[in-house]
Amino acid sequence: MTHSPTRRTILLTTGAATLTVGCGEYGNENSDSGSSSVEAGTELAKTSEIPVGGGKIFKDEKVVVTQPKEGEFKAFSDICTHQGCQVTSVSDGTINCPCHGSKFNITDGSVANPPANKPLPEKQIKVSGDSIQLA
Repeated sequence: MTHSPTRRTILLTTGAATLTVGCGEYGNENSDSGSSSVEAGTELAKTSEIPVGGGKIFKDEKVVVTQPKEGEFKAFSDICTHQGCQVTSVSDGTINCPCHGSKFNITDGSVANPPANKPLPEKQIKVSGDSIQLA
């Protein structure tokens, strides 16, 4: 005698699958979501495009480039270390995540405002003349 699944079993199974996908999609600190598939040597921007005391986000490359002081350029992952959201702005000396309000210092990626408790991972860039490239 075979039993067909009940409507309740199907709903419970479907709901569990949806929850699993939703959690994995939202972010996981152990995931490699900060990785970029862009090749080294790819030009991100001209130095004049990065404001002093601010920065610019390159979503496709998953990187944020900042210029804390005139002529000093830094780069960090644009994936928040709290729950894996992509940061969306750079203002007032911080890189800002819209999901839960985490903020990171443009000088070193350290946490300026929780709930994140880990800094943004640094990315390697090369400044050659007026060109900023991924290293």
